[in-house]
This record gives sequence, C-alpha cells and structure tokens, in this order.
Amino acid sequence: MAEQAHMSRRTFTRRFRQATGSTVVDWLRHQRLALAQQFLESTDLSIELIASRSGFGTAASLRLLFRENFHLSPASYRREFRGQAG
Repeated sequence: MAEQAHMSRRTFTRRFRQATGSTVVDWLRHQRLALAQQFLESTDLSIELIASRSGFGTAASLRLLFRENFHLSPASYRREFRGQAG
C-alpha cells in the first residue's frame, strides 16, 4: 500500500494512523470482519467460502477472530442476524 501511495513504509504507516486512528493491520482486520458479517447476514455461503472471499487465510482464522471480536461463532452470528443486513 505504501508503494502504491508513493511513500516510504514508515511515512505511509504514520499518515495512515493519523487519518484513521488505527494501524493498517487493525483497519484491514476490521474491514475483513465487516465483509464477513455482510456475507453471513445476506448469503448462504459456507464459512469456508466466506473466509476466503473476506480475505482470511482459513475458516479457522475467521472463526478465531470472529469469536475474539464479537464473542460469537460465525454460525451463531448468522442465526442471530440473518436477514437484518441494511
């Protein structure tokens, strides 16, 4: 991302944090989790496919991060929030 912005990695990291209040890694994790939430709420895709399409390496990674962030498994989240996508 720094290269695409024509900045050094250090400058990009500093400016990214100033602009977003977050590190690149945390911001990206948040974006991936938000996309996974959308898939869970609005599709019947498998957890494995959602993990892949959301940028997670594996379904296990998605499950772990989902539980850490939302205190629910992806399947539990789907059951609770299915059809509530806005």
